[in-house]
Amino acid sequence: MSLLSKFFSNTRKPEGFFGRMMVNGMNGGGHARLAEWGLAEVVIAENASVLDVGCGGGANIARLLKRAPQGSVTGIDYSPVSVKKSREVNAKAISADRCQVLEGSADALPFEEASFDLVTAFETVYFWPEIEKCFAGVRRTLKEGGCFVIVNEDDGISGNNVKWEKMIEGMHTYTPDELRTHLAAAGFRDITVRCDKQRHWLCVTATK
Repeated sequence: MSLLSKFFSNTRKPEGFFGRMMVNGMNGGGHARLAEWGLAEVVIAENASVLDVGCGGGANIARLLKRAPQGSVTGIDYSPVSVKKSREVNAKAISADRCQVLEGSADALPFEEASFDLVTAFETVYFWPEIEKCFAGVRRTLKEGGCFVIVNEDDGISGNNVKWEKMIEGMHTYTPDELRTHLAAAGFRDITVRCDKQRHWLCVTATK
């Protein structure tokens, strides 16, 4: 594996030195702009209970805490490096009992049924195993009428996805139609897709 491939493989599960570099990068630059774009039209109640699956470096947890100033945000990631960084970034909110960050996987969410008003997934569903099982697990954790938001940097039709899928083992860049199909199969309704056609950014929302 080339040094470049070894570095970018940490987008899937940050580990070691390269993983620490990756989570630091995730918290700024284009990732920040993408997250702000994805959340721009999402209505979040001030007292919302939110889950961020695949929370990476924790910057999106911080954004969600600002959007729900009387609520709480839980982050979960299967990378210990990501969990550590997310806890550092959100230490004040954790101390105030408004946030927790756990180590765990998208295919086995350790939460009770109907725990959250909103579940988010920023640039992470590319790597989820058995995607419909994961989506069903997300739906289980949502309250009735709750919303699931997926934000991806690539819509699967840009052409760039082929390069990244070859470089990063286990990555699949879903098209809007694929996500619609899998979300519907998992029981979601009111599935909507918003695209930035120039940058090929994608935001999908679905309701329980």
